[in-house]
Amino acid sequence: MNDQPAPNRRAVLALEFPGLDDFDDPQLEWRRLFAELFGTFLLVLVGAGAAVVAALSHGAISRSAAVTAPGLMVMAIIFFMGAVSGAHLNPAVTLAFSLRRDFPWRRVPGYLLAQLIGATLACLLLWALYGKIGKLGATEPGAGLADWKALLTELVLTIGLVSTILGTASRAQNVGALSAVAVGGYIILAGLWSSPISGASMNPARSSGPDLVLGHFTHLWVYWVGPAAGATLAVAIAWLLRGPGGDPGGIAAARGTLDQLRPIP
Repeated sequence: MNDQPAPNRRAVLALEFPGLDDFDDPQLEWRRLFAELFGTFLLVLVGAGAAVVAALSHGAISRSAAVTAPGLMVMAIIFFMGAVSGAHLNPAVTLAFSLRRDFPWRRVPGYLLAQLIGATLACLLLWALYGKIGKLGATEPGAGLADWKALLTELVLTIGLVSTILGTASRAQNVGALSAVAVGGYIILAGLWSSPISGASMNPARSSGPDLVLGHFTHLWVYWVGPAAGATLAVAIAWLLRGPGGDPGGIAAARGTLDQLRPIP
């Protein structure tokens, strides 16, 4: 009979992912927040910028190119800084990781604020460079389409996006940095078939940036309610598929690891 006590969850995490011990170190928090701000800035610069440049160049940027660019940018961001902050870049993703018990709720406000600031700065730069053309890449329901149809589209798209993120980050199917390929590919796929319907935002920060700069909030609620509801449903689906969250692989993906950044004593 084995009388050895079972290792607690924190000890297991410390063994498998040493950098997670640093997650509560306030000296490292600024790096995570800056990573979320910078990553979301780059994402929105490309996502909203495609519409701006398309208007500026009289259609030189095709719809296919416009929806491919954000997916490729997300892929690059996850590869180059996913280990720093988890590369959420999206309030819906932060919500999902928290509901899944992979990310602490106390860190959610900081991440959301950083994402919104990054998105707004990207749109301010586009405005300063090119003017308020192309609606600064604002996401809106398609012409003649009711808000509720765009909302349901965003909800369904976000279920798929968050399911892809949670699935590739789980302990059972963790593929490490290669999850960037799955996530970036899904974003491109979603945009290719649905961007004329809702803009295929799936990201409240992405939609908030142009609206905050333009001061136009008529449809913004669609792009908060739809992705938030979709993220919540995706967490429920993940529970049905893999049980409760909180496993080391998911936690490492949601929080990032900063142990590599420690100076060697």
